[in-house]
Amino acid sequence: GAFSEVVLAEERASGKLFAVKCIPKKALKGKESSIENEIAVLRKIKHENIVALEDIYESPNHLYLVMQLVSGGELFDRIVEKGFYTEKDASTLIRQVLDAVYYLHRMGIVHRDLKPENLLYYSQDEESKIMISDFGLSKMEGKGDVMSTACGTPGYVAPEVLAQKPYSKAVDCWSIGVIAYILLCGYPPFYDENDSKLFEQILKAEYEFDSPYWDDISESAKDFIRNLMEKDPNKRYTCEQAARHPW
Repeated sequence: GAFSEVVLAEERASGKLFAVKCIPKKALKGKESSIENEIAVLRKIKHENIVALEDIYESPNHLYLVMQLVSGGELFDRIVEKGFYTEKDASTLIRQVLDAVYYLHRMGIVHRDLKPENLLYYSQDEESKIMISDFGLSKMEGKGDVMSTACGTPGYVAPEVLAQKPYSKAVDCWSIGVIAYILLCGYPPFYDENDSKLFEQILKAEYEFDSPYWDDISESAKDFIRNLMEKDPNKRYTCEQAARHPW
């Protein structure tokens, strides 16, 4: 997270390894509620594609979150390494992300910051499953179903977030579309050195399946992405709809 460090720890009794997120309490001044929020969220979550919170310890100056250790590195790094993914590999991976995010959505949780840096491989293995991490920004949906604090990472953020309109679970589905796009071609759908131009592209949902990079990619994959990267959140695919798509 922005203000915590993560260390490797061994449980003496079992010899098992864990990742421990060490958060200095002075960094929490005024942010107590956001950490309590994160812990409340994590405690409720049990899913094979989501990094689990195993335990919590507290010292006078620190809060320690004991997390499941995942050692396969970021999806981001594997994209850089591979260049891009085959459709078969990309769809297997996106399927896991959809399952995990659908689980969160059913629990009333919106992740809000899905991107390849927050998707971790469980192990170094080529066939490793993918895990969602970093709930620092996730929000339990209140009864109103609508959230409007702008957060997330510009290239992955849905148009309604940038437009500072109230938004919902649909923001995660947009981000999954962006991730699928990147997996298939190796570059992002929206890019500009200039932030305000980048925002403009996203607000208009202006992206292309450029030749030659997309020439060999199936119409089905493009249809899948179009339905997730749909400007109107009410017309955008939900996780459930996306999971049913043939691709």
